[in-house]
Amino acid sequence: MKSFLIIGLGRFGRHMAKTLVEQKNEVLAIDIDEHRVNDSMQYVSNVQIGNATNERFVSSLGVGNFDVCVVAIGDNFQASLEATSLLKECGARYVLARASRDVHKKFLLRNGADEVVYAERELAERLAIKHGSNHVFDYMKLADDYAIYEISVPESWVGKTIVGKAIRQKYQISILATKENGHIYPLPSPDHVFKQNETLMIMGHQKDVQAITK
Repeated sequence: MKSFLIIGLGRFGRHMAKTLVEQKNEVLAIDIDEHRVNDSMQYVSNVQIGNATNERFVSSLGVGNFDVCVVAIGDNFQASLEATSLLKECGARYVLARASRDVHKKFLLRNGADEVVYAERELAERLAIKHGSNHVFDYMKLADDYAIYEISVPESWVGKTIVGKAIRQKYQISILATKENGHIYPLPSPDHVFKQNETLMIMGHQKDVQAITK
């Protein structure tokens, strides 16, 4: 169990807080808007009204005691920047901040953010790849060009084994797991025989994955 401070209870902050609580983590959620705070009380028991750009208020939170501090403010970049800076000044161990533009990311990193995420961009990219490809069912980006994909088994692989198709050598991808009837089977053996009705969890470079999912 970890402890999280979440600043900003818009859609991104609310969903993150709810998921963290469901995972049995400790969460303190903060927002300057009373209505957002009241709406969040149904799934976050520890929630406060407060201004995260106020140094006295931020210092009273004991931010150094949290494993992760999340700046989820999405509608006021100046407030997001100030909150990020104050968290670091007050001893925050790790600050994750939300950004909507590249220039925002640069300033947030310069002002103390340890990690910056693009909530809308990353979701849009994931959905575009998932729905824009006939054989890709899910996608998780790891780096600019590398990701984990869930794909259908290529027709020419059915009935063949992993070692028989020389998957890593020929296609430059790694098979992390197979999935069949909702069940995931991690790290299949080299003699695993590909089936028509299973999907594969693979990791690889975008161009290599595209080559086998055309």
